[in-house]
Amino acid sequence: MSTADRLVESTRELLWERGYTGTSPKAILRRAGAGQGSMYHHFTGKQDLALAAIRRTAAELRAAAEAQLSGPGTAQERVTAYLRRERPVLRGCPIGRLTQDPDVMADPELRAPVEETLDWLRERLAEVLDEGRGSGEFAAALDARATAAALVAALQGGYVLARASGSEAPFDQAVTGVLALLAAHTTDPGT
Repeated sequence: MSTADRLVESTRELLWERGYTGTSPKAILRRAGAGQGSMYHHFTGKQDLALAAIRRTAAELRAAAEAQLSGPGTAQERVTAYLRRERPVLRGCPIGRLTQDPDVMADPELRAPVEETLDWLRERLAEVLDEGRGSGEFAAALDARATAAALVAALQGGYVLARASGSEAPFDQAVTGVLALLAAHTTDPGT
């Protein structure tokens, strides 16, 4: 791994663990095993490095979501696969957690990939739901955009509840609950 990649990976981990303010250049360099001049050789500063880290995290999350959402199965099976995929629940969502970081949210450049990723996820889920509605799997009355927003809200809220309780159970309950609500809109409610 190149020095620049080690710096980005270290920053990604530290942002997830400590947030933007708690991620000092010194901590980044220490974790990356890089010399003091390395960061400024590859990046203009902490904000530039954080932006690269957030963009990489966003790209990975999109790829992981797309793997389930474009995989085999019905629309409901793909949404279920996405919501039930293995994830480090107690660590929270590395993108969703950034919405709670006032320094990230106050910086339009740092906020942009967070906002774009959450917008993309809502839109991608809505596309899958629209596909299910078009094939007759879901009732025509299903509002794909509103339902997609509810799915993302349940997922992100599930992370918060799990972290607050120190248990994955609230996350699992949130996912189970939102999937039950989605199942109520299938054209065959027995599925």
